[in-house]
Amino acid sequence: MTSPPAATKSASDLAASFMEPTTESLIRAALAEDIGPGDVTATYFVPETLVSKAQIVAREPGIMAGMEIAKRVFELVDARLQTISLRQDGEAFVKGDVVLEISGPTRGILTGERTALNFLQRLCAIAAQTQRYVAAVKPHPVQIWDTRKTTPGWRLLEKAAVKAGGGTNHRMGLYDHVMVKDNHIAANGASEQLQAAIDRVRAERPGTRIQLECDTLEQVARFLDLRGVDMLLLDNMGCEKLREAVRLNAGKLWLEASGGITLQTIGDVAATGVNAISVGALTHSVKALDLGLDFVV
Repeated sequence: MTSPPAATKSASDLAASFMEPTTESLIRAALAEDIGPGDVTATYFVPETLVSKAQIVAREPGIMAGMEIAKRVFELVDARLQTISLRQDGEAFVKGDVVLEISGPTRGILTGERTALNFLQRLCAIAAQTQRYVAAVKPHPVQIWDTRKTTPGWRLLEKAAVKAGGGTNHRMGLYDHVMVKDNHIAANGASEQLQAAIDRVRAERPGTRIQLECDTLEQVARFLDLRGVDMLLLDNMGCEKLREAVRLNAGKLWLEASGGITLQTIGDVAATGVNAISVGALTHSVKALDLGLDFVV
């Protein structure tokens, strides 16, 4: 069997990756969207010389993700603001926990509050959602994979949040992993043409992983005869068909199950013997986690 797909970024690299140019631009754009030419409320109702201390507090349990993003928000609003992280990405927190302390000019704290919370609330929600799916497949040795169903512009952040919750990153985009899906096959799907295209990838892009989507067991059997394939995506197959695909595969390729899998069904899917389960719901439909900013009096 081929080795499992490497994580897009190691856990130790995640915080640093948050500050890549695209992420920095996203933070600046979010602040510009909210502040525009200036925070009129803070300017007129908060004395310029006033300094304060505030805390971001959890209103419900969760998993930390995006801490460096929140800190960068406050830094960009006012370089005089000081922040202290009380939870690092991947660490759990409970209702009432203080996760971040901010001190310095009061205007800056108030101006950065909503943007920082917007980032944290979504990213922590993704991490918490991922952790629930990871817990639901124990004790089966199966990975929980994310998808490309991410918020435009937020992919790096949201995939880092998946890792913070214990999940595994699938491909980052269309450029780093071949995924031949049903529409590709419908357009150009004869076995000879598929094999020729796979051979070209192997020759021109060595090291690129190649995965084919299967809608039927007949496709599984056919694709297992192709050389140079690393993984099969088993799309919208029930558990009986998944078990049969695992039997047909006999450990040759990595098998990913996908399609409509929920917290209620994922345990049964994991028990079929697949290697990975991809879940779009990790990122596409999470409810923001409840976090708030309170001033310390």
